[in-house]
Amino acid sequence: MPKNRIITGLDIGTSEIKALAVLKNSDNKTLEFLGQIRCPSFGVRKGIVVKTEEVSKRISEVLSQLQQEIGQKIEDVFTNVGGSHIFTTPSHGSIVVSRADQRISEEDKDRVIQTARTFPLPLNKEILSIFPREFIVDSQGQVKDPLNMHGLKLEVKIIALCAFSPFVKNLTAAVVDGGVQISDVVPSILASAAAVLTPQQKELGVCILDIGAGTTDMAIYEEGDLVHVAVFPVGSELITNDIAIGLKTDQETAERVKREFGSCISSGGGKKEKISQVSQQGNGEPLIFTRKMLAKIIGARVSEILGMAAQEIKKVSPKSVLPAGIVLTGGGSMLPKIVDFAKKETKLPIRIGLPEGITGLDRDPTLSAAAGLVLEGADSENNNRMLPIFHGGVGGKIKKVFSFFIP
Repeated sequence: MPKNRIITGLDIGTSEIKALAVLKNSDNKTLEFLGQIRCPSFGVRKGIVVKTEEVSKRISEVLSQLQQEIGQKIEDVFTNVGGSHIFTTPSHGSIVVSRADQRISEEDKDRVIQTARTFPLPLNKEILSIFPREFIVDSQGQVKDPLNMHGLKLEVKIIALCAFSPFVKNLTAAVVDGGVQISDVVPSILASAAAVLTPQQKELGVCILDIGAGTTDMAIYEEGDLVHVAVFPVGSELITNDIAIGLKTDQETAERVKREFGSCISSGGGKKEKISQVSQQGNGEPLIFTRKMLAKIIGARVSEILGMAAQEIKKVSPKSVLPAGIVLTGGGSMLPKIVDFAKKETKLPIRIGLPEGITGLDRDPTLSAAAGLVLEGADSENNNRMLPIFHGGVGGKIKKVFSFFIP
């Protein structure tokens, strides 16, 4: 592998496809921004590739433009998989320690995790990644790494991250047909988490919400480990739809109103405060509305998203207080006053998550997933491996899981 390598993240979203290229310097520690291109996404519905050929064309266009911008050929990408078909399920594995001296080896760790991942799944569902939560040695739990410990029996509790395999096949086919190889496929929310969450937040307990156009992706971390993932089929596109219905206007005008005047909380001014906005083409009359009316429409949908997140948090840990609170990222996190609104709704600390770790990259929450893909790719190459299917460094490659999808 060359000392300096270009790493590309390809974020396939509902409203946009983004390609981000960075240069991994020879010290294997710094990443330098080279360029990024984005274009409207067609053929993706709520994070799922539904029209493979259309998406493939868009991918080819984006990568071609990116190659022109950076002056280098792109041969492989780290890409993401999204959609509400992604889910987590717990599992448990148990083995007898193999060595005569009862010392637990890497082979024992591999075997117990393989045992835990052998469980029945519904038709067309596949495991994407495995995340050990806890090892148990001779009935003693809360062991993070049992390597070289002594015991007769080794158990593990895991979280398996799963998806609907036909949707993953559509995604991989679209990328490969777009003219590049896939280095790895990463769940969208894990990519975003890699870019915006700190190890300290994960250790304390934190929830990340990536509010995209078609979906809101959620992940919860406790004691440094991933404990839950959920994807809601609700995103900022529905806010635009709500505005269009509430103000009786067209989608284009509703999106413009949201971007220029939208807020989760009204800034006051009373009911008499009015703003004129040109209506949809063909109607010369201005659209008249109050900021209070607009904030009520937007706040209702954001409240719904936060309510879904609260329900998932209670499922994972009814008494969990998440000391690090909720980190909002994605395009929907750019709504004015969303932090104040979310604090009031959830009674938890709230902050906006911006991508870190890439020199020269704009701190733009819409780039969180793309930045995370690049960071995960660089990390895997720094450790001379692909992304770990077993969190914590246990062997295996996500690429192996996805290899049968690739045409």
